[in-house]
Amino acid sequence: MTKPTKQWYASWFDTPYYHILYKDRDYTEAQNFMDNLTNYLNLPEHGKILDLACGKGRHSVYLNSLGYNVTGADLSEQSIAHAQQFENETLRFKVHDMSTPFPDTFDAVFNLFTSFGYFENEACNLKTIASIKQELNTFGFGVIDFMNTNYIIKNLIPEDVKTVEGIDFHQKRSVKEGYIIKDISFEADGEHFEFQERVKAFTLQDFEILFEKAGVHLLDVFGDYKLHKYHTDTSERMIMIFK
Repeated sequence: MTKPTKQWYASWFDTPYYHILYKDRDYTEAQNFMDNLTNYLNLPEHGKILDLACGKGRHSVYLNSLGYNVTGADLSEQSIAHAQQFENETLRFKVHDMSTPFPDTFDAVFNLFTSFGYFENEACNLKTIASIKQELNTFGFGVIDFMNTNYIIKNLIPEDVKTVEGIDFHQKRSVKEGYIIKDISFEADGEHFEFQERVKAFTLQDFEILFEKAGVHLLDVFGDYKLHKYHTDTSERMIMIFK
């Protein structure tokens, strides 16, 4: 049975297979990134952080362990239901559409690991940045950690097969109409599944235009999780700090 999706992020992220495919993500690297980022921003002790598009909450949990008051927000009800087992007095998780303002303000709003550019309605990208602006307190910082599309396109692997937990995930990658696309197909539990990931191929210049329209100011751009300088063609990431 083929199960395509229109809003791919709304259904693909809610399947157990998404988490199986990406189970080997580097947690140590992610935690080091959070250490580097919070130190750079010099956030106040017990400061409030909104982890926007938090998934199952791994970064929220770690940030909370550093002493921050953290709210994790994600559109996926299943991911939030999983994350809520970790809640405490200073760690909360909510189902939330990031293109609308969260009803609170924070010392920092983090949008991590290319959790932006999913929307079919491009106006929602601008709405998301405008919402982040509303979610920041007077001294707050916004952070969008996005892939460096120049690097990704230059190093794109057209097709491969990744086997995880006995499932062969067939992955085909392409660039079409301004989107970086990954088509994923596999057999599992006696069924055939097909999903597509579509992320807008934003460049730094594209973000600068969105930031200007949203009335936020870009303060710095880093090219990796160690916060080295961003280089247009060679950096793997595009980590933008703004307010």
